[in-house]
Amino acid sequence: MTSPDDLKQLAPTGTLRGGVVAAPAASAFFVLKNAQGAPHGVTVDLLQAFAAALKLPLEMQVFDNSGQVTDAVASGQCDVAFMPRDTTREGKVDFGPAYYLIESTYLVPAGSKIQSIDEVNRTGVRIVGISNTTTVRSARRTAPNASVEEVPSVDLMTTMAAAGDGDAFALSHDSFGGLLPKLPGARVLPGHFQQTGISVAVPKGRPAALKIASALLEDAKKSGTVRRALDAAGFADAEVAPPAN
Repeated sequence: MTSPDDLKQLAPTGTLRGGVVAAPAASAFFVLKNAQGAPHGVTVDLLQAFAAALKLPLEMQVFDNSGQVTDAVASGQCDVAFMPRDTTREGKVDFGPAYYLIESTYLVPAGSKIQSIDEVNRTGVRIVGISNTTTVRSARRTAPNASVEEVPSVDLMTTMAAAGDGDAFALSHDSFGGLLPKLPGARVLPGHFQQTGISVAVPKGRPAALKIASALLEDAKKSGTVRRALDAAGFADAEVAPPAN
């Protein structure tokens, strides 16, 4: 049973303010927006399940990238969200368990001669990644010989990839599945340069909030809510992250 004081730590305004990240193609993390601008996708379904379990109204906040949602949680503007976990973010927010494990790789545009992830790490290769994300930070770390350009959204990255404005475009494998039909001739490189969990996160210094959010996510994994959310979004082959230790 969640106490009123603990619940107030998670949702201090009395409304659960949840953050999601929108993109032009859905993934196990990215959501889509309908014609009215309302988001739908895996993280929307999970936040709706959280709000229902807590018997709280839900306010959905939509961001262009995971760096923005991290900053919103860190500032307390957003109460709970999901994001790829890395050490930089661990300094800004408190993480609970993951619902899905992502692997990041590169997409290369039509006509590219690059065949492997190792070939990206060369002088003169221009990597394009999403600003302030775990993927772009990992690209900088693992491909120090290449140059890295940060852009604010997947929409802009997709436009650049279609125009061949860049040599390698960094995202998660599941994200590229929805983008490839928009990019004739483009290829996704095999393997990965990063693997991490998409985890639930709350502002720092709110231990009761973290405990509640963590328990809600573990319950969602056990009850099949995460599985159903992935299936509904078109990711029947995506595996639910194992239970937290």
